[in-house]
Amino acid sequence: MIDEISMEILKILQEKARIPNVEVSRQIGLAPSAVLERIRKMEKQGIIDGYEVRLNPEMFGGGQISFIHIEAEPHSYAENCLAELLSDIPEVQEVHHIAGKDGYLIKVRTAGTHQLGQLIKRKILVLDGVRTTSTTTVLETHKETSKIPLKNGKGE
Repeated sequence: MIDEISMEILKILQEKARIPNVEVSRQIGLAPSAVLERIRKMEKQGIIDGYEVRLNPEMFGGGQISFIHIEAEPHSYAENCLAELLSDIPEVQEVHHIAGKDGYLIKVRTAGTHQLGQLIKRKILVLDGVRTTSTTTVLETHKETSKIPLKNGKGE
């Protein structure tokens, strides 16, 4: 169970992971050593899964977001390996095994629609276990986050 103080630390870290412990301790009223101890404990427990830098995708040829539904060949050996094969493609950011027709929903980033077409044709459709694909391209993004909604003990 995560207490209210640890929850506040998590909220602060989700906003700015590189914030110094001294600043976190100032915001929540705990000694820096106590903050560090709580953070290390949450890392050890797997509550904090890691830290990463968010890059501007447009600076690296990844301004086009698309979601691709992949219908897999049901009950084949290749279907069992498909998630791993999709995960190995650099342009693929997310791989989700979904309910309904046997398949996956993946999120990809490419420079544009031409590169998207090449990705589908040369890297996805050639994979064993892929039956068909259906693609939705994103015109505009209003919100994109990896933050987890956190509620304190008061339900807020």
